[in-house]
Amino acid sequence: MSNQKKCIIFARVSSRDQEETGYSLPSQEKLLKSYAKKNKFEIAKQFSISESASGRYQRKTFENMISCVKKNNIKIIICEKVDRLTRNLKDAVCINDWISGDTERQVHFVKENCILNKESKSNEKFIWNIKVSVAQYYIENLSEEVKKGQREKISQGWYPGRPPLGYQTIGEKGHKTHIVDKNVAPLIKKMFDRYGERTISINKLADEMYENGLRARSGKKIRMGGIHMLLQNPFYYGMISWNKKLSPGKQEPLITEEMFNKIQNIRTRHQAPKYRTHLSFLFRNIFKCSECGGVITWEEHQKAKTKHIYGHCSYYRNCKKRAWFKEEEINKQIKKLFANLEVKDKQLAEWIKKALKENHGEEIIYRTSAKSELNNQMISVESRLDKLYDEKLDEKIPTEFYDKKFKQYSREQKDITGGLKQLANQGLKYYEMGINIYQLSQNAKQLYEQADLEKKRRLLKLVFDELLMDKKRVIHKYSHSFQVLSQATMQANRSKMLKSKETDFKILEPLILHQDKRKTGGFTPAYPVWLGDRDSNPDCLDQPARGRGTRPGNPEISFYIQKLA
Repeated sequence: MSNQKKCIIFARVSSRDQEETGYSLPSQEKLLKSYAKKNKFEIAKQFSISESASGRYQRKTFENMISCVKKNNIKIIICEKVDRLTRNLKDAVCINDWISGDTERQVHFVKENCILNKESKSNEKFIWNIKVSVAQYYIENLSEEVKKGQREKISQGWYPGRPPLGYQTIGEKGHKTHIVDKNVAPLIKKMFDRYGERTISINKLADEMYENGLRARSGKKIRMGGIHMLLQNPFYYGMISWNKKLSPGKQEPLITEEMFNKIQNIRTRHQAPKYRTHLSFLFRNIFKCSECGGVITWEEHQKAKTKHIYGHCSYYRNCKKRAWFKEEEINKQIKKLFANLEVKDKQLAEWIKKALKENHGEEIIYRTSAKSELNNQMISVESRLDKLYDEKLDEKIPTEFYDKKFKQYSREQKDITGGLKQLANQGLKYYEMGINIYQLSQNAKQLYEQADLEKKRRLLKLVFDELLMDKKRVIHKYSHSFQVLSQATMQANRSKMLKSKETDFKILEPLILHQDKRKTGGFTPAYPVWLGDRDSNPDCLDQPARGRGTRPGNPEISFYIQKLA
């Protein structure tokens, strides 16, 4: 059979409605194949575009089809209708140029009973051009309507597409909303928490989350690029990103805005954790040289059939202190620093926990009042938004005024939502954080000894802000919370209370006799339960200490505990 009888068939479905109402790709292909058989054409190749294909893929498929007919000298293209072949003037010009290059080239439109070639009459070419224009108008109008619907959906606070992992879509067409996927959402939260610890690379995070059960919707592993996309999606803290613009959404957030911003700072900074395949050391990238400030290098050496890990300042820096030191010797000093955080007297330790809990009482009262006020403000803003939307639908206000007011009310709504989130997250946050830091400090040495290498590194970065090596001596700087706690612990451990004789009369819990109601922040107590010095006559324990209550007291401990944050 000659080349002139070979043909290409081209099928396209542009919408799901067409797919469901008899215009599916299989039905089109069956029609075109039947037409080719009837006219005794040999089908050289078949090109199809489904409704789910992206615009880029559709364009690429069309270009491949044109390239195929030119390369293989195929003279005939068979298509159902004009709007199945081309949707824009650019493609139409391409078809016209191809037809004009050879009198034997033809385009068959089966349902329209039309054959277009170089010798076609002017009225046939005119109708072809009209149909191309109509097809282009249809696509452009459809695009406008889709964008209009998307903007309307966003203005109502809903994402006009499929939500990211951790959410699922419910409702019918035109009334779809997004709710939290209870099976996947905890994994998404864990992903943010793990990366927020600053101890894991994106590549390693992808492996860890796969082991924990996080999968893409296809069921496959989420690769490094996918994890990056999830970590920078503002949808997770209650916002909608569309066309590079942020709008407040009504979906339930999985993380706070503060957590999201923290993740972006970690993700974009130069010191973000890197994926490493070589041997990992306990103190890698943790210690610096006290002389030159460079990172200490760690190496493994074998001596007398025993392997040891040594640290030293790198040679390429002109540093005067190039002493070598064993990892196990440094580790002993680190354990002592953890042990220094422990309060030795158990009764005093319980007293500290009790004080932290009582100091939190006023915070709960304040936050309850603030939450009630914010809820009232939210009801007012939502009422104004609903009224504004109704007036827009009734065409009582111009579009410019609506857009201006909508942005204003949306900003207010976002601020109130942020305040409510902060209160929800901090209602018990300060007390729980203080207790957690305190309890961690009391067991830090034991936890450190029992932890694996990765957890030890995380604990070191949590407790210490800076670790320096001065020859074989560790110079340390605790992170803020543990610095405050270490100073309080030091005062407690050397306090005269530990040396005082026991008596039958013991009051270890502080009494609240003075109220200083103020708006407080952090761990600063609303009621200063840690009061001043002991009585000037400590032997007279049966008399109150100048109106302050009978209990052991230490103003320095009080100061540090109030700062615990």
